[in-house]
Amino acid sequence: MNLLLLEESDFVSDARVVISGRRLSHVSDIHQACVGDTLRVGRVNGLMGTGMVQVLDTQQLVLEVSLTDTPPPLLPLTVLLSLPRPKMLKRCLQTMTAMGVKRIVLMNSYRVEKSFWQSPWLAEAKLREQLVLGLEQARDTQLPEIIFEKRFKPFVEDRLPAMLQGKQGLVAHPGDNGRFCPRQLTEEVVLAIGPEGGFIPYEVEKLEACGFERIHLGPRILRVENAIPVLISKLFD
Repeated sequence: MNLLLLEESDFVSDARVVISGRRLSHVSDIHQACVGDTLRVGRVNGLMGTGMVQVLDTQQLVLEVSLTDTPPPLLPLTVLLSLPRPKMLKRCLQTMTAMGVKRIVLMNSYRVEKSFWQSPWLAEAKLREQLVLGLEQARDTQLPEIIFEKRFKPFVEDRLPAMLQGKQGLVAHPGDNGRFCPRQLTEEVVLAIGPEGGFIPYEVEKLEACGFERIHLGPRILRVENAIPVLISKLFD
C-alpha cells in the first residue's frame, strides 16, 4: 500500500478520519506506524496529501489529514476487455487501474464462457475492491468507470460508434494482418482486447467496420494479463 485511500465514510470532520479493518491492519502490521507518524493519504476521487497519526490501537486509526495535491492524470484510454476468467479479471483490473485507465468496458465475445458472467467477482463491491488495490499501488485516487456489455453485436453496432467518436480505435489481435503497436500517442484511444485465444474473425471484422484498426505486439502471443500492461506502456510511453 503506497497510499492510504480514504472513503467518504471515514471523515468525521473536514480534516479528521477514523479507519478500521484491512487498512488499519496494514498500517499497524506492515507500515508499523506509531502516533506522530505521517502517512501518504488520498480521498477517493479527490485530492491527495498527508495524514498524521493521532490514535492507533487495535480498534481504530485516527488521522489528521491535509489534502492539497492533485492525483496523477488519467490516461486518455478506454479499454474494451472481453471478460476473462475471474482470477485473471482481478489482476487485470488492478493493473489497468494502477496504470491510469479511465474507463473499462467488460464485454462479451464468442470465446467468453457464459459462466464467467455469473461470477460473484462481478459484484460491485468485489470489483471496487480490485480498483482500490490498484489505486493504492499506484498512489492515485481516481476510480475508473466500469461498464458491462453482455451482448457483443448490439454493443458494437449500437453503442460503440458513439463511444469511439473523436477517438482512435485499436484492436489488439495477433497475426500478420495489422501494424505493430503504435507508440507515444497523444489522442484519446479506445483499445479492444480479446479473450484467451483472441477475437474470432467475425468480431475483428465488426470492430474494423466500426472504425478500429488491427495492431499486434509481434510474433509472441501473450496472456491477456501480460498483454495489457505492455500495450498500455507502448501506446503512451
